[in-house]
Amino acid sequence: MTETNLPGGSAPDTSSLPNEHDALAGEPSEVRRAHAGSAHEDGHGHDHTRSDRADACAPAASARTVAEQLAVILADLKPLVPVRVSLDAARGLVLAEDVLSATDTPPFDNSAMDGYAVIRADLLGASAQNPISLPVVADLAAGTAENPHLMPGQVARIMTGAPIPDGADAVVPIEDTDQGTDRVTIVRAPTAAAHVRRAGEDAHAGDRVLGAGSVLWPTRVAAAASAGTSSVLVHPAPRVAVISTGSELVTPGSPTRRGQIPDSNSFLLAAAVTEAGGVAIRVGAVPDDDDTLRALLTDLAGTVDVIVLSGGVSVGAYDVVKAVLQPLGTVHFGPVKMQPGKPQGFGRWPATENVPGPLIFALPGNPVSAYVSFEVFVRPALRRLLGHPELHRRTITATVADGWNSPPGRAQYMPVIVTHRTDSGTETGTDTDTDGTRDRTHIEVRPASRGGSGSHLVAGLAQATGLAIVSEDTTHVRGGDLITVMLSS
Repeated sequence: MTETNLPGGSAPDTSSLPNEHDALAGEPSEVRRAHAGSAHEDGHGHDHTRSDRADACAPAASARTVAEQLAVILADLKPLVPVRVSLDAARGLVLAEDVLSATDTPPFDNSAMDGYAVIRADLLGASAQNPISLPVVADLAAGTAENPHLMPGQVARIMTGAPIPDGADAVVPIEDTDQGTDRVTIVRAPTAAAHVRRAGEDAHAGDRVLGAGSVLWPTRVAAAASAGTSSVLVHPAPRVAVISTGSELVTPGSPTRRGQIPDSNSFLLAAAVTEAGGVAIRVGAVPDDDDTLRALLTDLAGTVDVIVLSGGVSVGAYDVVKAVLQPLGTVHFGPVKMQPGKPQGFGRWPATENVPGPLIFALPGNPVSAYVSFEVFVRPALRRLLGHPELHRRTITATVADGWNSPPGRAQYMPVIVTHRTDSGTETGTDTDTDGTRDRTHIEVRPASRGGSGSHLVAGLAQATGLAIVSEDTTHVRGGDLITVMLSS
């Protein structure tokens, strides 16, 4: 599997990075020591004022770049152990072995059209001016095992997919006949082997129909079925528990009192897990209580492959996620040079009886921070577990319509609206052709929220169709600039 660099980040120099086990182990590593004293981290769940203030702070000298953080996450991360599933359950999964054709496909010569199976020599010279009439001696439907032998001067009515009878060497489409049932009049001579699909035309027995690493979209599921297989060996979808933390969170639709807000992050992240190909287990919100969270994580550890938490990763008095996970010595917390999403936690739950615990991602609690962190770090990891050949979203280059500012020393991920605009100013999704002249289309982007780049601006995020990626050394994005955009779909 080829590795691609994360859009907006240069290839990381991993020679000085610890491997995943060293970075997450209990012993001090250079990275752990470098991060031990980091003070400002984008905060606990939904304390927007405190968190935005932290997210706006300049990065610590020890902070990792986005590329470095992703390199640590993906280090030694392999696809899940393959399992065999029925074709009904295979859609969207990734093959762990080649699919070989069990038989020739198609397994017999068959008709590509509704019409009449004929002996071509009987119809030489047939035309509208010189029609030829022949007796119909058989009626062959798709699925029939009947195999009449045509003698010269005989035809058989035949449906699409039905086996070509012995003696026949072409098919005349029904449109070139009078559609007779006892006798048929044919007004056009067929070409050699016209409308005959030969046995093995698609694949021969033993041919590779699909390769390991292929994503099983509907057409590929059909190809596997056509090859004669009823089950395939695939990497299973990772089971991902999603947890929001914060005593202020309540179930959406429930009555709220002063200080309470609806839990949106667990719904956001669970939907993102599903869209990435995982199986989301939305636990919902848990209060800021160490014992409650610790017990929940202990129960989940043996049942899931990944745990994604949001909130509680900063240095506040109620940042429960960090308080519970950091003492384990297997989860690393530290700043990343990005906005939003500066504070990050990643590691594993401790192993049990030599069985590795689930991956743990501890994301900031502000919704935009959580979303950006998921797209940049969690989604590629889930795709790796799936064995997917494409870890990252597709990127495009677009022109900035309305500029904005970006913090120094940090890669910025700005939610933007992507617009296709023609030379004449019309918004469109494709090129247009007006009065015979093609109107060229330009791709433009503008921030999705008028409120700036705050990590709590959920309404703007809902309108975004991509994330514009601003490099660490850029502080002003101006109208007319070209910029890389990670598309949302």
